Amino acid sequence: MKLSQITLRRLSLPLKVPYKLSFGPVTAFDTILVSVSGDGGEQGFGEATILTGYTPETVDGAWAEAQSLADTLRGLDSESAKNHALTRHKAAPFTVSAMVTAIEMAEGSSFLTITEETRVPLLAILNAMDDAGIAEELERHRQAGYGTIKVKVGFDWEADATRLKFIQDRVERMAGAPLKLRIDGNQGYSQADALAFTRRLAPDHIELFEQPCHMDDWDAAKAVSDISPVAMMLDESIYGPAEIERAAESGAARFVKLKLMKAGSLANLAAQLTHIRELGMEPVLGNGVAADPGCWMEACIARTHIDNAGEMNGFLKPHQGLFVDPIGVDGGAMILTPGAPQLIDDAALDALAQETQRIAA
Repeated sequence: MKLSQITLRRLSLPLKVPYKLSFGPVTAFDTILVSVSGDGGEQGFGEATILTGYTPETVDGAWAEAQSLADTLRGLDSESAKNHALTRHKAAPFTVSAMVTAIEMAEGSSFLTITEETRVPLLAILNAMDDAGIAEELERHRQAGYGTIKVKVGFDWEADATRLKFIQDRVERMAGAPLKLRIDGNQGYSQADALAFTRRLAPDHIELFEQPCHMDDWDAAKAVSDISPVAMMLDESIYGPAEIERAAESGAARFVKLKLMKAGSLANLAAQLTHIRELGMEPVLGNGVAADPGCWMEACIARTHIDNAGEMNGFLKPHQGLFVDPIGVDGGAMILTPGAPQLIDDAALDALAQETQRIAA
């Protein structure tokens, strides 16, 4: 297959509810959508949603990089195009991943081949910060069938500890199967604050505690892990095999979370998830800041490579979906159906886009 056309669209996708993170709320996804066409009619898409703290890329820089890559790759055979794009992976991981996964999809990647309906369990996000809102939201998630709930901390450690204790008490009193809690610090704490929070942490209903300190502060990660009563997970610290191996060697985490947008390709992502297990840790997968294409691709990988709740729930956040048939969710799980989803038509995508570039061979 040769690449006959590459279409780039720069999208801003407003969210239904602001997504609260320790470094500020996200109100819209800044997404670069890559669509590729092969000379035999093959089609594929990929996505880069740029978020500070997860990638060194800026939105403007990623857009410029995508245009430069597309200009270089047009007319190349798919294997050469992927190999060339991956030479830029370290400098522009999200942009390169969008380009390469679009090519992999057009090639007919077996990772994306769905032959029968498959359920991929997801976690739900607890957005509420007040007691009444927390109680209502927890019950709503339980009734919807979710078994795992993510709680954001990393703000003020004392207030976070008090709020978490309230959440644990509510979960303890809820009917039915107990909910699991994932506590996510999003790099928000200093080492001192992370240690203070962890000393107050009770393990009740907590599955793991994710990335409390800065991604580059491995000493802090190890210090927190050494006193934590719950399993630790690294997320932002992890970009590839080197960091996965460092996590295993340092003993800083029992869980390691990956995102497709960091991996460079579907093949790389699958290999890294396998490597985590080989090193005696447990993989977690999924991006809460991704639209339909990225989340769907991650779920396709998740069905065979993880056995816990996926975090690929970003597609539920924007007002506007990008697939003709929205991704189905039932009983707290994403429903993968046979065949590949179709993007909404070009006119609708162009109307959403702040800018569109079509680069033909």
